[in-house]
Amino acid sequence: MNLLILGDVMGSSGRKALLKKLPVLIKRNKIDFVIVNGENASDDGKGITQEITKEFFKIGVDVITSGNHIWDKKDTTNFIEKEKRLLRPANLVKGSPGRGCEIYLSKDKKYKIGVINLMGNVFMRKTEDVFQKAKEICSKMKLKKDIDYLVVDFHGEITSEKNAAGHFFDGLATCVVGTHTHIPTADTRVLDGGTAYQTDIGMCGDYNSVIGMNKENSIKRFLKEKDAKSHFPSEGEATLSGIIVEADPETGLAKKVTRLIHGGSLAN
Repeated sequence: MNLLILGDVMGSSGRKALLKKLPVLIKRNKIDFVIVNGENASDDGKGITQEITKEFFKIGVDVITSGNHIWDKKDTTNFIEKEKRLLRPANLVKGSPGRGCEIYLSKDKKYKIGVINLMGNVFMRKTEDVFQKAKEICSKMKLKKDIDYLVVDFHGEITSEKNAAGHFFDGLATCVVGTHTHIPTADTRVLDGGTAYQTDIGMCGDYNSVIGMNKENSIKRFLKEKDAKSHFPSEGEATLSGIIVEADPETGLAKKVTRLIHGGSLAN
């Protein structure tokens, strides 16, 4: 079983790269299941629309995860209830539309794959306790009992919280990836208990930028210059950033994890 997990798709540049390159990556790497974080996929880098989700599913994405920008487009609250392949963080306040975890079938329909979307508590919008929610979900979604594989997208600001989440899920999940900060970390590995892990898998966007936003304007904002505008995405050639996990069908745990840095300025 080969799983491909890609970081936050950032603006139109990230979308264009994904639409062009994902089908090739799936074929080349014999990918059985694709998860993409899409919360920054709109042209302004904030939120995702129904039209974009349909585009992603058409090219081979199986599940779209998200984070703190999930409600930035008004229509999301309407279609997320019906579209179970689009997740919002499971630990959002009770009563939030949509779902934070779900079980899906692999492309060949042979395996059940659980996906959990969580959001950190530190420096993020108000949510329920993320570790208590993780513990609650794990009691209902167990490897080789309820599901064959389990992937966790932990959308968080700080490395220590993501790191702790990785160790919490070690042996319970096939892989745990961090998203949100848009910069890939160099700690890609399989943990002691067999869970593939990376603190942040980066973004699918133009890295000649400030975390995907236009670098000149971002510097102006830091300098508090009067002609600085609201943040807007950089539109250069995007890099696709994420991981490929080779999972063991017997245990549901990771046999191997490989970092993916494809195209754009970061790959060069």
